[in-house]
Amino acid sequence: MTTTETPAPARPAFPTRYREAEERSARIARPLKLVGGVRRVDEELMARLGAGFWQCDELGDRLAEAMRMRAGEPGRVSMRDFATRLAGPGTVVDPAPALEEFFAAVEATPDWVDHDLIAEGGRVARRLGRNAADVLLQLSLIGGYRFGGPTDLLVATGGLTGDMTRRRIAETQKWSVAIMQPGALHPYAEGWRLTVHVRAMHALVNHTFAQTWDVERWGLPINQTDQAATLGLFDGVLLLGSRALGVPITRDDSRAVMHLWKYVGWLMGVDDQWLVDTERDRHRLNYHVVRAQADISDAGPELAQSIIETVGALPYGWYRRERTLSMLTAFLGVRSMRELGLPVRVPWATAGAIAANTVRYRVLHRGEAGKRRLERWGDRVARRVLRDYYGDAQQQVGDLETPTRGR
Repeated sequence: MTTTETPAPARPAFPTRYREAEERSARIARPLKLVGGVRRVDEELMARLGAGFWQCDELGDRLAEAMRMRAGEPGRVSMRDFATRLAGPGTVVDPAPALEEFFAAVEATPDWVDHDLIAEGGRVARRLGRNAADVLLQLSLIGGYRFGGPTDLLVATGGLTGDMTRRRIAETQKWSVAIMQPGALHPYAEGWRLTVHVRAMHALVNHTFAQTWDVERWGLPINQTDQAATLGLFDGVLLLGSRALGVPITRDDSRAVMHLWKYVGWLMGVDDQWLVDTERDRHRLNYHVVRAQADISDAGPELAQSIIETVGALPYGWYRRERTLSMLTAFLGVRSMRELGLPVRVPWATAGAIAANTVRYRVLHRGEAGKRRLERWGDRVARRVLRDYYGDAQQQVGDLETPTRGR
């Protein structure tokens, strides 16, 4: 008697989250349609975004595979090896192939990288000061919780719930501040090292959860489309939100910030097709990214409410909580606030920020001397934010967790 092996069922073209709640997503993305100059949905782009839910950072995945091997297995990369190699070339004796492959790739800076333009992007971002902190926390982070998938992964990993919320926000702030500093993205400078470190963290999460994650529903745990979405929250949304708060941003300013984040995205393993040069192209891409998303899941309100609770526990907590809720109401709208289970507030804080920014940017700090004063102000704001979130703890980005296979 002979038997034939039944072939595994073919994977569908896209996970079920793809375009799951497109009417809702299109409503949320309406401002992006306007600023991105989108006249009609690009179906070819939508298909690439759908396929991107199945795609990961393959270089990082090979490193994660080696880091999850048991001690003594040929080709294993230990956490000590990775940390040592992150200090510079030639620091690990007889390095594993996956480790050298990974660092050879991230050291191979593309020809299009302009470090002078990156430095200018850092200066522009530092001049945003409090506005950058507000936009990244409220519009980028909490605003992103209106869609399922990445939010559910954050809950599964414990990354932004309970006692870990404050720490993870602090680490994100630390990383974003670090990459804005002069020279920070040259190979082996602090911003470069932190970015490469975060890439390895993401690869480990993706590799660890891939076997237990509902891939048919969400795609890979950390996939290329979600990576592109995250990058868009740090560049295009940052600029769009800052303008909404009354900050003047010139075309040259925008170009510099976009170039900084383009290189950061490349270092993070975001596929070249999602790296863009202009803000308008990012808004156009973000519009389609939002349309590709799932509806809100239970994880979104859990995460949003955890962050508001954390903000309320910071120094001057009551004021910060009310200010955050006020600005969130203006950024997200009443319907989204209710979906996230957050109390609606009159947008007094947004009106105050616009008035303050009008005076700060258009009256008091004009010209080159004014820009330098704004950079110093932004640095003071960043130090204060990091101090508030970290408290007495050492200001570092979290350690890599490398569970081995079979455990």
